Amino acid sequence: MILEITQKYLRKEMNRIGVHPDSIQIFEKKQNIIPLKLFGVPFPAANIIKQEMLALGGDAAVHKNVIDGKVERTDILLFGTKKHYEGLMEKLSKMPFFGLLEIKKDLEEFFNKKRTELLISPWGRKVYLNNTLVMGIINVTPDSFYPESRRKSVEEVVAAAEKMIEEGADILDIGGLSTRPGSEPVDEEEEQKRVIPAIKAVRESFPRAFLSVDTYRAGIAQKALENGADMINDISGFSFDERILEVVAEAKAPYVLMHIKGTPKDMQQNPFYEDVINEITGYFYEKIQTAVDKGVDPEKIILDPGIGFGKRYEDNLEILSRIRELKSLKKPILIGHSRKSFIGKTLGDISPEDRLEGTLAITAMCSLCGVDIIRVHDVKENKRVLKMLEAVKCQMYSSPLEAM
Repeated sequence: MILEITQKYLRKEMNRIGVHPDSIQIFEKKQNIIPLKLFGVPFPAANIIKQEMLALGGDAAVHKNVIDGKVERTDILLFGTKKHYEGLMEKLSKMPFFGLLEIKKDLEEFFNKKRTELLISPWGRKVYLNNTLVMGIINVTPDSFYPESRRKSVEEVVAAAEKMIEEGADILDIGGLSTRPGSEPVDEEEEQKRVIPAIKAVRESFPRAFLSVDTYRAGIAQKALENGADMINDISGFSFDERILEVVAEAKAPYVLMHIKGTPKDMQQNPFYEDVINEITGYFYEKIQTAVDKGVDPEKIILDPGIGFGKRYEDNLEILSRIRELKSLKKPILIGHSRKSFIGKTLGDISPEDRLEGTLAITAMCSLCGVDIIRVHDVKENKRVLKMLEAVKCQMYSSPLEAM
């Protein structure tokens, strides 16, 4: 009898077989292929890398004309296990030419850099990123795309917060400015009138709640943090007001950096990408560096690829199907998919009111792909999906004795 073993069960199976404990880590380095993409490598370096990977037992895919030098640069797809990459890094460390030492450094950083496991607010409140967290949406707006999410008064905001906390929300996200496609922004004074009283009231009622504020304005962010907010959720990736970085840096607050193309008013007017994942990744690399240069703590940056923000239907689906690639950046990932139009289109052009099941399907996928935070309207239903999946995932990682 032959049985193909699920990757996540390999450690459990090695324990069942009775493998020596000291050998398990060695085998785990050999257990799965990790495809990595390198960009714009000079052709001599590409040839060397391919030959070294082949010699180590791995492989590398390069442009067909690299071998005869008819292209100056090529992207490379590497195919190897952790063991192969360790061997490659050792080889490259002895090659101070063609930029190979830089490639070795990049590989080393990729494998050695640890992901953020804890977010701490300026007020000392904490959230742990050891499983997928639920961020509940509270819109203090009259025009958000999903009418059920709109709260017209401070009393309604507090009631919504109480309900979400009881249902298991890990973070509450309060916003006073609709960013639905085609929307016109209200002025800063109006946004402040909506948001700041709501933050004060929720903070007073729920001192331990972890509060995020959905704004791209530095002035609103500063007042929100001063009045008890824990985190800033900026849909513009500081493209609309770069001063927000100074506010976040000074407060030492967690900061959600989102990808957007255009503005909410025009972002869905024929957006186009040659390669949506590469463009988003490049955007994040540049934005993270700018934020860090401005004093933002790199351990407090959360990345949001911006589902529905300057994306076509197919772009949204591709982003979701390739979420694991964004985790290469070693930052917490937030996905805001709740009841959005791509779900409605997939399920037959249905309204936001009918998109719960589609939302839950994406939530399940996000959990299995290791997404850190999901931003949703329906806390109870999404939390239950995650609780069930966490039970299954815990079974994968439990020891043979615990599983019996």
